[in-house]
Amino acid sequence: MNNIILSAPLTHSDWYLKTNGPEWGTEGIRTMLTRCKEFGFSRIYWRVYDSGKATYASKLVEPFRADEHEEIWQYSPGYIDLPPEETMKRFMQLDYTNFDSLSAAIEIGHEIGLEIFAWMSINEDDHGIGFTSKFTRENPQYRWICRDGRSYHSQLSYAFSEVREYKLALIREMLAYDIDGLFIDWIRTGDIRDNPQSDVDGVADYGYEKPNIEAFIQEFGIDPRCVPNNDERWIHCRAKPITEFMRQARALTKSHSKKLRLITMVHHPWSYRGVMPEMINEDTPQWVRNMSGNRVDGALNGLLCDIKTWSKENLMDDVIAAGYYIKGGNALLACEYLKKETEGKTPIMVYGWVPTTPEAFYKDVEIAQQVGTNEILYWEADYIDNSGADFRASHFSRCVSSQAPNTTQ
Repeated sequence: MNNIILSAPLTHSDWYLKTNGPEWGTEGIRTMLTRCKEFGFSRIYWRVYDSGKATYASKLVEPFRADEHEEIWQYSPGYIDLPPEETMKRFMQLDYTNFDSLSAAIEIGHEIGLEIFAWMSINEDDHGIGFTSKFTRENPQYRWICRDGRSYHSQLSYAFSEVREYKLALIREMLAYDIDGLFIDWIRTGDIRDNPQSDVDGVADYGYEKPNIEAFIQEFGIDPRCVPNNDERWIHCRAKPITEFMRQARALTKSHSKKLRLITMVHHPWSYRGVMPEMINEDTPQWVRNMSGNRVDGALNGLLCDIKTWSKENLMDDVIAAGYYIKGGNALLACEYLKKETEGKTPIMVYGWVPTTPEAFYKDVEIAQQVGTNEILYWEADYIDNSGADFRASHFSRCVSSQAPNTTQ
């Protein structure tokens, strides 16, 4: 196997909010990216939306400014606890209205030899509770509708052409930057007050918007609310608008003057969202308990992402399964699921959690070897500062071969 290629998503605000975290601004980003380079990453997925706000100079999404949202901590008691005083002080300094973090990351990243992708959490217009995007606030008629008729707090449905065009316009904003590719994250899906977002079988319980219902009736002559939620015809009907968006997104990247790589992240059959009952104990804070949780039965059933069609039509360059597992799941099974769904036509990346020892790193390498890839995505870049261990993956990734040490015994 060739040398292992390591990459990681990076949320600028998360790293900044750490105790003794990097300073605000360009030099703080230099500190972050230099640490990433030292660790061994060669590609960084820069988060361009933090909640329903932008971390770059967007004309479509309001740049995040903390002093506009201080009241959020009292927005819904029980869902969000007030952070420690030191964290709150740093939080109040977050202001992307006059600081384009993406532009700075690209300039510094390219200077020190890092690829910078735009990490687009394309399937949410909030991340947590109440930090909604301007578009969803002004257009609540375009939000998801649950099977029981309830409207979601922020989630926008791709069943509406207006939503697809809005999301495509966001991609166009990314293509105006000198990015090296797009990391399209489908698994993040908005306001935690809407949990669970799937039924007991892990099938998406949303998609009951008018355009989808009308399309199903026209094709099958029956109202989808009269068939089971897991009816294959109804699942595929709800997935079609998302596939149409992917076709349009792929066309945009293909028409760009620079060759851009498009990576997608989806769910697998052992995925979950929120906090599952088995994760709760007597010490679990109430706000965590309130997040609720639900199984997500894979990319198509649980997320309405038809990766089989995406692969057949070459709508993505790589695919990765998020590394959250209920009992019985693991990274190898998730990767095997992706290989089966995509019929082996789309390269797969392994999802791992930042290792702190060579032994942990080599275990991830073994999985990559079994899957047949040399790429590992580690979640998340700032986690390299979570441990005092002086571990550098770069010391090992350069010398990894098909005879990596066996660390599983």
